Amino acid sequence: MKEKKIDAVEVWKELDALAPRLGLSVIDRTVYLHLLRLTHVEGRRRLRFSILGIAPHLGLSGGPVREAVRRLLEKGALRLIERSNMGHVVEVRLPGEVRVPGGSGAGSRDKLLGGANLDKVDFLRSGALRRAIHAREGGVCFYCLRHTPSRAHCLDHVVPLMEGGSNSYRNLVSCCMGCNSEKRVQAAADFLRRLYREGRLSKEDLSARLLAVQALAAGKFRPQVFSGKNAGSEGGTKHKGARGGATPRGAEVQGLNRSVIS
Repeated sequence: MKEKKIDAVEVWKELDALAPRLGLSVIDRTVYLHLLRLTHVEGRRRLRFSILGIAPHLGLSGGPVREAVRRLLEKGALRLIERSNMGHVVEVRLPGEVRVPGGSGAGSRDKLLGGANLDKVDFLRSGALRRAIHAREGGVCFYCLRHTPSRAHCLDHVVPLMEGGSNSYRNLVSCCMGCNSEKRVQAAADFLRRLYREGRLSKEDLSARLLAVQALAAGKFRPQVFSGKNAGSEGGTKHKGARGGATPRGAEVQGLNRSVIS
């Protein structure tokens, strides 16, 4: 059954309001509008497409289109249904259906501290939650360990959304723009080994980073907004021997984030 066709003028107005709030770039908007035309304008919500298939229609190469699709998935404008060798199957959401991050005040913090199931929290849904991930890393890129000013850091999915990753604190890290751009859809371990081969990580750093990826997935790096007896990582705390790369023992795993990220 076909979807009801949209009011193009209303959708355009909604997109004009949505784009700056989500931080959509010109290329993001171009790709999104193209996918809207191929779905809702045609009376449907889902579409199968390939990156290299739509890029020529937009006058772009595959790389920028791939990055735009990744960002649109992260921001909720697209919902991934399937990814295979034949391309992506996505649900394209109308601008009015996209949840805009908000609620960064104290009320959000109180609600989260009140017993929310941490593993079910979408850490991209509000500014407060995104800042909690950045604070956890203490101003240091999760991958290359360089100190990163707030104006130049971003969030990265360790396991890309296209590969089944989520917006959980177990899958989001704060990193520099360079690593975010270079990693793309590489597995985190493969990307870290690449940094080591390029001399951007020492052997000890590599060992520590690989352990950190495992600890992250295991839920050991809880954001500071959920501090208390379960606050296993306190991003920003300085620790001597941060690059020592020693393998944690038992309960020391809980403090791994402090020792290898700071």
